Amino acid sequence: MSNGGVVRQAMPCRQDQFYEGGIMAWDEWEHLKAESAQRQSARMRLNGTPGASDGAADLVVNRDDLGAIGHEAYQLRSRLTRDGDHARPATFDASIALMNGNFTSGTELLKVHDRWNTQLRTLLDACARISNHLDYSKSAHAKDDVRIGGDLLSVSKIDENFT
Repeated sequence: MSNGGVVRQAMPCRQDQFYEGGIMAWDEWEHLKAESAQRQSARMRLNGTPGASDGAADLVVNRDDLGAIGHEAYQLRSRLTRDGDHARPATFDASIALMNGNFTSGTELLKVHDRWNTQLRTLLDACARISNHLDYSKSAHAKDDVRIGGDLLSVSKIDENFT
């Protein structure tokens, strides 16, 4: 802590040295704090680029693109539902037959079977979420466009009365 302008704690004195309970002048401590802050500010920058200075809008949503991606996700889900399950019954039957024959590979094959089912369900859920989210986004942006257009139209009508 500070006592008469002197700091009495373990703190850096110079870049390469460390005082354990040593005495450091307050000016030296302030100088080191400023150097440290300068180094930190150079290292602690957020990822990104500076914003546009012209104030131009940067959010562009193309409903056709959203619809196309959502449709692809839906089609992928449909194909996975149909084709992703072909080997499941045969794999299950083979694992049971191997386990009944006291083969340890039967247990391992059943684990593969179960893992495949889990992964397939996860992928099907992800495709459904993507499709549904993009459909929702497409609809929400269309509603926002209509609302904003209506707001701007009412403002332009007010402006007509003042000109």
